[in-house]
Amino acid sequence: MAFSISPEVIPLQADANGVICVGGTRVTLETVIAAFSEGATAEEMVQQYPSLKLADVYSVIGYYLRRSPEVEIYLQNRKAQAQAVRQQNELRFDPQGLRERLLARRARQG
Repeated sequence: MAFSISPEVIPLQADANGVICVGGTRVTLETVIAAFSEGATAEEMVQQYPSLKLADVYSVIGYYLRRSPEVEIYLQNRKAQAQAVRQQNELRFDPQGLRERLLARRARQG
């Protein structure tokens, strides 16, 4: 019997907001790459995020290693988007004095 080599699909998919997740889970590509960059093994990632499959994590790491310039551009864009959302939220909801307002609300309720 001959051994056949067939291409495999990389287990990455974008959600409705363009966020790329791994293997049909809600674990983002950013999360896996950040953990990998910090030295975590694929096994440690699966232990940390049980919804991930070990083979999917290895596949995503391999994809990242082969296409790191493209993935890094995606990661930079996501970081910029997150910063923009953070700034919009801070404009809408002033964080100054938030703790005091929450404590005062709790005191009124209790």
